Amino acid sequence: MNILDQLADYARERVARDKAQVSLETLKAKALALPVGAFAFERALSKPDLSFICECKKASPSKGLIAPEFPYLDIARAYEFAGADAISVLTEPKWFLGSDQYLSDIAAAVDIPCLRKDFTVDEYMIYQAKVLGASAVLLICSLLKEGEIRDSIALCDTLGLSALVEAHDEDEVKMALNAGARVIGVNNRNLKTFSVDTENSKRLRALIPPDVLFVSESGVGSAQDVAELRGVGADAVLIGETLMRAADKNAKLAELRGV
Repeated sequence: MNILDQLADYARERVARDKAQVSLETLKAKALALPVGAFAFERALSKPDLSFICECKKASPSKGLIAPEFPYLDIARAYEFAGADAISVLTEPKWFLGSDQYLSDIAAAVDIPCLRKDFTVDEYMIYQAKVLGASAVLLICSLLKEGEIRDSIALCDTLGLSALVEAHDEDEVKMALNAGARVIGVNNRNLKTFSVDTENSKRLRALIPPDVLFVSESGVGSAQDVAELRGVGADAVLIGETLMRAADKNAKLAELRGV
């Protein structure tokens, strides 16, 4: 069993535990009682120039512990001050050492939209994301069937959330488009082998229509990487480890922007 399968199985276990504490009906009622979102994540990625999604991530399966000290609110505020367009917050607790609390606190502390970065396997997690204050959720083609992605996008639309639909290859890009994705992220990291290749974004960009927002994820570590992705027409880049390891987030983001 590869790591992606393990992450998905554990996400299902988490959902089962959470449902035992708060039923789907109770959570759904709470989510639907909130104001419908204005798709802030999509709007943040729709500006003329390249947008930056900066990630709050304590650890990862491939790199282990990235940030032994994790003042997540300080990190999020530093990203916002540096000009981030959105913040990605890991909530997966076992391999990424994430927490729902991180998302809830960060979403309340900043004025830019937050993505719930997790391994969505159940509609329950989408309602959770809404209640936690997220503006977007991650839907991974490798984990979901096309119909499940379509249904998840429809649920997100009901709540005013954006869906970042993640693809790794040509077939998954086609699946995302067939499901009605408005934001497609190409992960340059193969989640089954952990190998990273930013050429993946460049290769798949041609398959994504101009009216669909295109995000390049993982392996973006230098101003040259950013410039090349800007050159192929990326609308946004998602950057995690490079920024997490930088003592000065403002200076690092400026460096990556090429300013």
